[in-house]
Amino acid sequence: MRKRVVTNIVSRGFGKFASHRFHPILQKFINRSYVKLLDLDMSEFKDPENYESLNALFTRPLEKERSLGEEIISPTDSLITECGRLERDKALQIKGMSYSVDELLRECDAQKVYDGEYVNFYLSPRDYHRYHMPDTLKIKRAIHIPGKLYPVNMRYLKKKLNLFIENERVILECESQEGKRVYIVLVGALNVGKMTLVFERRIETNKNKEIAIYEYEDLWLQKGELLGYFKMGSTVLLFFEPGFCQLVVESGKRVRFGETIARRALQSHKESS
Repeated sequence: MRKRVVTNIVSRGFGKFASHRFHPILQKFINRSYVKLLDLDMSEFKDPENYESLNALFTRPLEKERSLGEEIISPTDSLITECGRLERDKALQIKGMSYSVDELLRECDAQKVYDGEYVNFYLSPRDYHRYHMPDTLKIKRAIHIPGKLYPVNMRYLKKKLNLFIENERVILECESQEGKRVYIVLVGALNVGKMTLVFERRIETNKNKEIAIYEYEDLWLQKGELLGYFKMGSTVLLFFEPGFCQLVVESGKRVRFGETIARRALQSHKESS
């Protein structure tokens, strides 16, 4: 409990600093220093001095639309830390360290994705912090599960058991156009005081202490559509019902939003029959 309080307080404090609008001259210096410190590639974005706060820089939108792969795409610019097929309800946090998807998904029907495909995307502070829809999906529910805010970098992934399970997260229970279950899990982290969803403003991360569930009637979001953003780096997890797709990526690979990460197994079956 004490560690949870400390990490959450640190994240809230950093969030206040990052969201504060300093005098324009000082803000330009802060922004340029951050870009230089992390060696950010700003070629697809506005110049650093155009952002009115550090948070505005963190959550910067792309200046031009990216082309989208024909099938299931990466929702983020990130590193794939692990991916593959679940062994019943077990997924890898990192090589040699598994966790229970039942415990991660809590209020959801995890059995729907037993033995299905999964991908872990780690967004570092250097990455584009917005996340998009990997496919055209119906959003059935959003579940906010409060928790700790441990770092989710490689060092912590290798040493902290059940990191994703202990950290605060938002779970999106989705359904594909073929009726297959897909879960999108947004995992909080140290200095990530906020995880934002563009369609659900009631969720306030790093604030509420009770699990909250939001249900939707006919909410469809299109592939590539903006889903939300982290106010720093963090992790996105995808889980697919068995038989829905075949991954075409591997762990350790860097991907960009819009690149194909999986082929529809259902479509492949139709084409071969």
